[in-house]
Amino acid sequence: MGTIQYGSGDEIHIEDRALAHLKVVIATKLRRNESFTLSWRHPEGQPMGRSTIWLHPSIPLRFTFDEPEAPQLNPKWIQDLMQSASSTGGISLIDEVLDAPEIAAEN
Repeated sequence: MGTIQYGSGDEIHIEDRALAHLKVVIATKLRRNESFTLSWRHPEGQPMGRSTIWLHPSIPLRFTFDEPEAPQLNPKWIQDLMQSASSTGGISLIDEVLDAPEIAAEN
């Protein structure tokens, strides 16, 4: 379970694979000097609910991963997250969707 430390706020716990994809999208948006929101559902073990933060290029941001190796990234998931980031609702942490042909090839 990785974390995002944003400003002086609490750590946000997100599974490493999802966090690796979010990092690419967030870094791209902030590099373009774009502000946006990030929303997620609270993970198991935390009070039920969801949270949203406003991301701005001037606020310190740190990504910490439990796994020492970076996962192979799924370009489709990054594209879906980028589309979400460009919407009026900001990034919604959505689940990764694997392509159907890959699943069918395994069966």
